[in-house]
Parts: sequence; C-alpha cells; structure tokens
Amino acid sequence: MTVKDKIKIPEKEIKNISMWAKRTLWGLVAFFLCRSSVVGGCAPFAVSLIAVSSKTNLIFATVGSALGYIVFCPENDAIRYISSVFICTLGTFALIFFKVKRETFLTMLISCLSVFSTGIVMNVKSGAIFAEYAVTLGEAILALGCTFFFYRAANCSLKRLKLKALPITDLTCVLACASIILSSLSFIKVGGVSFARIVAVLVILSTVRFGSQRFALIISLCLGFALGITEENGLFLLGAYAFSSLLCSLFTSFSSLAISLAFTLSMAFFAVSADLGAFSICSVAESFIAGVILCLLPNVVTSKLTDLWESGADIAPEGSLRQSLVVRLRFASSALAQVSESVRDVREKINSLSVVDPNESEIRMVASDQFFSISDMLADLAFEFDEAESFDFKSAGKIRRILGEYDIFPENISVVVDKYDRTRIEILAPNDTKGLDNPRLTNEMCKICKREFERGKINISSAGTMISFMEKPNFKMSVGFSQYCAEGNLCGDTIKTINDSRGHMIFIISDGMGKGSRAALDGAMGAGLLSKLLSAGFGFDSSLKVVNSALLVKSHEESLATLDCVRVDLFSGKCEFYKAGAPRSYIVKNNRVTKCELTSMPAGILRGVEFAKRTTVLNTGDEIVMMSDGITDTSETWLEEFLSLDPDLDPTDKAKAILQIAIEKSDEKHRDDMSVIVAKMIER
Repeated sequence: MTVKDKIKIPEKEIKNISMWAKRTLWGLVAFFLCRSSVVGGCAPFAVSLIAVSSKTNLIFATVGSALGYIVFCPENDAIRYISSVFICTLGTFALIFFKVKRETFLTMLISCLSVFSTGIVMNVKSGAIFAEYAVTLGEAILALGCTFFFYRAANCSLKRLKLKALPITDLTCVLACASIILSSLSFIKVGGVSFARIVAVLVILSTVRFGSQRFALIISLCLGFALGITEENGLFLLGAYAFSSLLCSLFTSFSSLAISLAFTLSMAFFAVSADLGAFSICSVAESFIAGVILCLLPNVVTSKLTDLWESGADIAPEGSLRQSLVVRLRFASSALAQVSESVRDVREKINSLSVVDPNESEIRMVASDQFFSISDMLADLAFEFDEAESFDFKSAGKIRRILGEYDIFPENISVVVDKYDRTRIEILAPNDTKGLDNPRLTNEMCKICKREFERGKINISSAGTMISFMEKPNFKMSVGFSQYCAEGNLCGDTIKTINDSRGHMIFIISDGMGKGSRAALDGAMGAGLLSKLLSAGFGFDSSLKVVNSALLVKSHEESLATLDCVRVDLFSGKCEFYKAGAPRSYIVKNNRVTKCELTSMPAGILRGVEFAKRTTVLNTGDEIVMMSDGITDTSETWLEEFLSLDPDLDPTDKAKAILQIAIEKSDEKHRDDMSVIVAKMIER
C-alpha cells in the first residue's frame, strides 16, 4: 500500500472542501471589492456582487462586504455602505425565499436602489449640495452597470472554458468583472509600480500572442477603464492600453519578444506625450516587467493559454480530419465483419466435433450475426460523415452568440451543409437548459444561415438535450391512417410515422404473426426497434438485421413480424419501398394506380433476412397507400377502383373509407387485424 492510498480522502469530503473553498473565495472577492473605488470615493462594487449571489454564497458575500467596508472606508462612508449591504442582502434573500426568478432587471434594480437610497439619506442628513446628489445618482448607475456585468458573468457556461467560444456579450462581461476585481488589488505597489497593472499588461500581451487582435482590444479597453478610474489621471491608461495592443498585434507573426518591445515602446510614447510624472514612468516600467514575464513563460503555461483561446466545442471534423474519421469508421466496420467470420468458423468446427443443442446453436449463430449488424451500422455512420460536405463555422459562432442572448449556453453547435446543399443545425445543450422550445429561435436560425428552417425538434438523452433545425423542404406529406382490431383491444399491427430531421418522412407498418397479445407484442417490437434505429440515422438494411436477431432470440416459440416501410425524400420526391414479408402497396399518380408488390421473408423466422426494395419518384398530388394483409386479402379489384375514383379526397377520410369497405367485404369469422396508411405529396 502506497502513502497515497493511506491518506486517500473520500470523494464526499473532497466535494465539501471544494464547496467551502468556493464560498470563502466569494467572500474574499467581496472583501477586496470594497477597496476598489472610482475617483471621488464611490465604491458600490461589493453591493453589486451581493445582488447576484446565490443562496449558498449570499452570507459569505454579505460578511465579506461588511468587513471590507469597515476596514477600507472612512467611518461615515462605512456606515452608509454597510446599510446598502444589508438592504441589498434582504432584497436578494427575499427573491430567493419566495422563489422569484432571478431576472437581470430585478438584480440590477435591487443593487441600484440599495446604493441610491442610502446615498440620498446621507446627503439629506449632511445637508449636501446639488453636485453631491448628482454623484449619488452616478454611483447608483455605476452599481446598476456592475450588477449587469456580474450577473452575465455568473451565468456564463464556463464548464469547458474556451474564451473564444463565449458570446461576445458574455465575454465582455467576464472581462469587465475580472478587470473590476483586479482593480481592487491596485493598492499593492512597490515604488509606485502596481502589481495589478503588471498583471493587466501581461493579460493583454498574452491575448495578443495566443488569442486574437479583436479580443486583445476588448480586454485592453476593459482593463484600461477599470484601472484608470481608480486613480487620478489614470484614464490615460484607457487609450494607452488600447492603442498599444493594436500596435503590438502587428507583430503576432514574430516572437513574444517583438510583441513585448512594441507594447513597451508604445507605452513610452504615451508616457512622454501625457507627461504625468511618476505615474507615466511607472506605467512604462510595468509594461517592461510584463513583457519580460511573457518571454519567460514556460511551454506548459503557453500551451494552456493557447488552449484557453481555442474556439471551444464548435470544431467539427473537416478536411483531413473528416476523411480520417470516415476511414477509421470503415476500418472498424471491416474489423467487426472479420470477427464475425472468425466466430462463424469456430462455430462450424465446434458443431462438426460435437452434438450441440439446436437452441444453443441458434443463439450462437444470432450472436455472430450481431457482429455483422454492428459492422453495417458503423458503415452507415461513415456514410453519414461522408455526406457532410462542409461545416459552417462562421454561422456556428453567430448562433452561439445569439443563444447567449437567450441565456442558452450550448456545449456543441454543428452547422452541416451536405453535398446536396441542404443545411442542418444541431445544438447540444445541458439537460437543465431552458428556453429551447422558444419559437423565436427558428427565426434567428433563418436569419443567420439565410435559409428557411422548420421549427426545431428537441431530443433528450443522458448525453444532453439536442435541438435540431432542418432546412424547410420543397414538399410535405398529408397523412391519414386507420386501424381495426380483430380480437379485443390489442392490434397485431403497429403503425409508425417518422420525421428523421434530415428531410425524410418514413412510414412503417409492422404485422405480428397471428392475433391478440402475442401478435401485438411482435408487431410493436418490430416497428419500435426499427423506428428507433432509423431515427438514430442507421440504414434500413443494418436496422433490419438487429430487428431480425431480436425476434429470433425473443423466445423459444416462433416469433415473426412483417415490415412494410416507405421513405420519402421531401426535397426531391424520391420514394423508396422496403418490404420484409409485407403485402403489396399502391402508388396513385394522376388517377392511375400502380401496384408495388415485392417478394421477401418476414423478420424473426430465418437468419439473413433482407429487404426487397423499389424506388420511384413522387410529384405534387401523388399518393402512396400502405396496408396490412388483413385488407389486401379481401380483394384487389375493388381497392384499385376505389383508389382511382376521387383524387381530392382527404387522406384521413380515404384511409377510413378503405378500412370500412375492407371490413364489409371480409369474412367475420376469419377477419384479421387491418391497418392502412394514405400519404399524399403536397407542395409547400
């Protein structure tokens, strides 16, 4: 046993330590924020932090703020700010206690009123002049703005911290908050050289070096303003930092030394021009020290900084990476197929040497088939990746920023344009995300991608919540269906209709063997499994193998189900028929009825069952009619005549009429379960 094992701390204790450490840190931040004040002595920053504190952090923020104002502020100001602290704490606690939704407006209002009300009382008590009332108003507005920054920063999704991936508004708020907190440490000086300003310049330089010019400018403005307002003549830093960051951005292709020299020389120019004495000299010294630190950063740190400024989770496989992924999926598919071959060879050798129970042998064979099924599924995935022609990173970035305005912070965004120039948007967010069902999101997606999308479809799983937006296709389907149960309330036929979010409508009729509960179970199992696999993006052939294997091993008794499937491409009108033991279907074009009859075996009776297939193209007004054998066994003459009579009849009414006629024409004693689907192509 190692020393590490002996002193191993339980996971629960580690979580508790981490929780208390975070709360203590929150209180320390509130404490030092009391030290941060603008020129004129206004220091409302800690009050703003209290307004955005959670239930667990509220008491720590309150205590830290109260102690901070006692330590850092004169007696009269301390009394006033402590009063603001307790008013803000009571208001925040009331929102938490009554479970009022913490909106941005409410938190801003609480902090603003806390600072403004106590300021007015103190002014009235001291007989203040008009200018002091104006200062109080300005301080209240400052508290309002700071609360907004703290609120947005506190609600940012920073689980996978990638600064570039944040919406620009959230990034600005995070940087503004960091700048305010850093300004609270500006009192730490050695010979006039400020520790906080050294850190500020180092942050700007590292952003230029490892991030981007755009973000470096934002950071320099935030830091220059936050540090500038805390000292007299300090606003000189606002312009100096901003211009210097732009200048040194010209040298990003060179070394860290070139960037540091450019920034320092630029600050020296501003120092000479401003002629602020010791303050100017110290600012140049701070820039020089920060530049030296940048040049001396070890590789471990620089790699972390580079990773910090990556684009986050919006990176999708493209180019060589995409091709590599496709190749690897195909290799995996091939390997699993080889495993299946090996299992089959071993099984045959064992069977030739010994007597094996038939049921056991059948299970072994089905297990071998599963390797082939998985192999085919991997091949389906490889094909899907290959279909993805390009990934629109620019639109993904815009979508991330828009979602941030709706307080939605996704983990991943993919904007995929396939080789047919159809666009699909997939957004993965945590399961506790709210607002994904907002209908305005669809309009936002349309504006960003300059395409017309259908309303997003939400799918929830353990991995998170996926919302998908599919480009609005050229056609839609008007669908009607009807069913008859021959025995009780349990129907052996199961109907499924699927919109796969890829521009396809899929219709399924599964007919279990016999009648009643057993047939209902087989039919529901066949249709249910097939619909789930197809919805997940797997192909018909590989999905059928899985369904067939499941029915084979379901019980020792014979279990089978016919599968009748139709997939319609709503962009092109391409219509594909897939049949496994299913009866004929009909295609109605311009009052002309065409029979689609394909010979195949049902699922669950033999290994190696395959779909029989046929393809046609539908136009506006064309219909497809699918049905179980309970209807087709009655007769086909009357059915073809009926289908050609009234092309304008609604699909639902037509399905009901077909079912009613079939019931009337069937023998009551030998009547089977009946199902019918009528789907009509309509132009949008």
